[in-house]
Amino acid sequence: MIKCNMHLNDFDYVLPPDLIAQSPATPRDSSRLLVYNRADRKKSTAHFYNILDYLKKGDVIVINTTRVMRARLHINGKEVLLIKKLSDLTYEVIGKGIRDTKVMTFTPEQLATAEVPLPHYITGKDYNPDQYQTVYNDKEGSCAAPTAGLHWTPELMDKARKKGVIFCEIVLHVGLGTFRPVKCDDITQHQMHSEYYEISPHAAQIINEAKRDGRRVIATGTTSVRTLETVATQFGEIRACSGDTNIFIYPPYKFRIIDGMITNFHLPKSTLLMLVSAFVGREVALDLYNFAIADKFRFFSFGDACLLL
Repeated sequence: MIKCNMHLNDFDYVLPPDLIAQSPATPRDSSRLLVYNRADRKKSTAHFYNILDYLKKGDVIVINTTRVMRARLHINGKEVLLIKKLSDLTYEVIGKGIRDTKVMTFTPEQLATAEVPLPHYITGKDYNPDQYQTVYNDKEGSCAAPTAGLHWTPELMDKARKKGVIFCEIVLHVGLGTFRPVKCDDITQHQMHSEYYEISPHAAQIINEAKRDGRRVIATGTTSVRTLETVATQFGEIRACSGDTNIFIYPPYKFRIIDGMITNFHLPKSTLLMLVSAFVGREVALDLYNFAIADKFRFFSFGDACLLL
């Protein structure tokens, strides 16, 4: 295993609070796009609806079709967050006064009052809960959205398909593992919570054929990246399977499947920024973030996007 010599502060940056997006772009694909090509180390700016200019026939775009649960509810005056569904009424939960996680069973009436959760840094109310779901959401199970997918519209996906781009559906139910703060200086000591994933036989075939043909596999979101890399690490290729993953990707890391990724701008010192840094390099990642800050890109869940190739 290659040793990581990086520390938590190596993934820090200063973000002006006014660049934290409080509402999504309307329409979805009008968000801005920062494009970085690893081959020539060039970056450019566009809008997400321009993404087809950077895609080509035969590219496989992997999308996570999870649906965000109504996962925030109040019980006896205390807020509880549902993080994993175990049965119709039973969930793994976390909340104030709950160490780590615990299992709780609710009544249908209690669950009927639950709300779609939003990250703590979104304090505005200028949004519709449906805007925190991807347009292709299908299988409920996440406590947060796979936010890189929020930029796709049905119309833009249709245009991509007409160009010969192939969309490949997988599932990873986003849990606390994605957002849990890293508190240890030695990042290798950080423990991720596990998250459930599924890859169908059809999806495995699409991805493996693309790799054999030398076509690009581009993941929409870090959740898609983590799913693909989990399975490829275990089997050496993509296979139809399901299970739980707690994979933590940080530099240095050799990616086995993806040739590119679409991703939002992530919090300082987060595991998501570490994953991006593993793909493009830490110094490049921080340079891109500082460029985005200077150019007034919008950050975090409702913010703008990057295309990293």
